[in-house]
Amino acid sequence: MTLTLDPDYRPTESEPFMNPRMREHFRQKLLKWKAELLRESGTTLEHLQSESLAEPDIADRASLESDRSLELRTRDRERKLISKIDAALKRIEDGTYGYCEDTMEPISIGRLEARPIATLSLEAQERHERMERTQRDD
Repeated sequence: MTLTLDPDYRPTESEPFMNPRMREHFRQKLLKWKAELLRESGTTLEHLQSESLAEPDIADRASLESDRSLELRTRDRERKLISKIDAALKRIEDGTYGYCEDTMEPISIGRLEARPIATLSLEAQERHERMERTQRDD
């Protein structure tokens, strides 16, 4: 059963965490984001297929190759992002969405609104980044 949400609905800290309306809000947000990324990637593919690398001018060709390389790197990042979105959608289904993987505590609504694929609370994320920096500095 899919809930119909009021278009003005915004989750708040005062309501029960990850209630059905809140889960549906984040599910719709993630699906919309994924559809946007897929649409952009389709546009890129069409663009790359229609573009010719047979530019007679070497500077034009180099510029075109550089643009194409940047576009492909961007699409690769988006592909990875789509897999994170899919993982978040799966967590919504299995009831683990919105809870920190380290502490099992709820992730703040503000953090989830800003980064709906978050798997760590802000505190756990900061701890994780500090650990990475220390290991990199060693």
